[in-house]
Amino acid sequence: MKEYLRELVRAAPTAQAGVNVAREYLQARILGALQQSGAMIPLAFHGGTALRFLYAIPRYSEDLDFALEHSAASYDFRAYLQRIELELGREGYRMETRVSDAKTVHSAFVQFVGLPHELGLSAHAGQKLSVKIEVDTRPPAGAGLATTVVRRHVTLQLQHHDRPTLLAGKLHAVLQRRYVKGRDLFDLLWYLSDQAWPEPNLLWLGNALAQTGWRGAVLTSGNWRAEVAGRVSALPWDRVLEDVEPFLPSERELSMLTRENLLSVLNKS
Repeated sequence: MKEYLRELVRAAPTAQAGVNVAREYLQARILGALQQSGAMIPLAFHGGTALRFLYAIPRYSEDLDFALEHSAASYDFRAYLQRIELELGREGYRMETRVSDAKTVHSAFVQFVGLPHELGLSAHAGQKLSVKIEVDTRPPAGAGLATTVVRRHVTLQLQHHDRPTLLAGKLHAVLQRRYVKGRDLFDLLWYLSDQAWPEPNLLWLGNALAQTGWRGAVLTSGNWRAEVAGRVSALPWDRVLEDVEPFLPSERELSMLTRENLLSVLNKS
């Protein structure tokens, strides 16, 4: 399997593209290990990487984000991490895992030691390639769930937030994130440019906003677009583009992400 990864990286046009390809392969393998451990029973996949794996959004992503949507009795974060280490350790990957599970959000950095050097992506033998795993153990109520079988390097059966809830999650990020993350804006343009994508799950969004101290208006089908447009209008666009550029496969995708384009799709009702 490592040789397959080497072939993927060799085919990448740039070093940054090689890093993106390598990380995505490792994400797929981690998802496979999580599936084998039973994690997809209590957990629902969501966020940017979920969009990449489930709907082939044209940007790469860094983290694997989950919400604990079913009984916590079968949930064991550290056991899931041990399964990942076991599965990939068998293939010769050197791994270090940094875990933080004392609070509501459980997170871990799974670090592949020396892999960038081994793949010809770094001159430093000790360089690490990391994948962050994050689980919200007290997610907002009201999520819709779906299960999809996909193939991206390996075949996966993934429980995930349904399409209205995925969009609601992105709206929450745009409205409440304390720093500029251009990937949020790219994803939002991608969502809203698809006229067949359903309207956001406003029940879940309202619960999520209340959970994070939202002080704005109650969002409804009649005002959410205007609220989001107000946020988009205030963002420093140079920082938006700077954040998302390393995760896009070409300049074409970047050129589409303009404030004007995003406001245009937001203004459609």
